[in-house]
Amino acid sequence: MISRGHKKGTTRFALSPGNGVKKVALAGDFNGWTPTTMRKQKNGTFVANLALSPGSYDYKFIVDGQWVVDPDNSTLTMSPFGTFNSVAEVA
Repeated sequence: MISRGHKKGTTRFALSPGNGVKKVALAGDFNGWTPTTMRKQKNGTFVANLALSPGSYDYKFIVDGQWVVDPDNSTLTMSPFGTFNSVAEVA
């Protein structure tokens, strides 16, 4: 899920993967596809807040080593590798 962050100019990425998941990271155009570890909240949701300039960004979550699209975002694009990426539109 993508939403505005609590601080001005930030974008919040969140994923609620369910029980048993130990590690979630976020990778995309905005960080050179280098995984950024997300923080686990008390409710089990993993969160990352990033300062992003307005634009369109491809991204994926890495859940316990598996690359997955955002299940809460139906906007997808085809990657150069023949897989799908989620798309974040930042205003």
